[in-house]
Amino acid sequence: MLKNKRVLITAGPTWVPIDDVRVISNTATGETGLFLAKEARQRKAHVTLLLGQGAVHEKRIRGVAFKPFCYFDDLQSSLRKILKQSRFDVVIQAAAVSDYKVRKVSRHKISSHKKRLRLELIPTPKLISLVKEIQPRTILVGFKYEQGLSARAFIHEARILMRSSCAHLVVANTRKKGMYSAYIIGNNGFISQEIHSKAVLARTLFNVCEQIIG
Repeated sequence: MLKNKRVLITAGPTWVPIDDVRVISNTATGETGLFLAKEARQRKAHVTLLLGQGAVHEKRIRGVAFKPFCYFDDLQSSLRKILKQSRFDVVIQAAAVSDYKVRKVSRHKISSHKKRLRLELIPTPKLISLVKEIQPRTILVGFKYEQGLSARAFIHEARILMRSSCAHLVVANTRKKGMYSAYIIGNNGFISQEIHSKAVLARTLFNVCEQIIG
């Protein structure tokens, strides 16, 4: 059961700076994280939600500790700090974490009069890898978003993430013809049926987590 268990969720977009005023971001809304937080609270878990800037916000979800972040570095720092300070039974990394950052960020606003601007991007560290390094006993859930892949290839990519991060579960999610689509993949060979609702995803995911907890 999830009652009185401690759940940490990351959600929403992460920014990486270009200069003093500009950023690179993504289109994540944080909606999935809110569904997850609501479902966990309904099961009487203690929930902490790290939510990215520009994500869908609600005035309040009773009992959920909201911790906002903007930049990749903010999320990295907050995640590391909170994992070292508090023990969690379940950690769900649902945030759309930036895969790249600018190698050299300008300290001042880059002139808008330039006819051409080139930015060199370098990979960011995989934040999901922090979780098991700091809390090896937590149940870790990752998210993998892809487009244009077959279900088989999609699930294969999720399993690669599962092995590299030592996650118990990975949610492989996408949009097909405007419709949400997701599978939950477990490290024991479990594969859920295709899910078309974020609310159903949240319920199904925590059902599986409760089975793991026992």
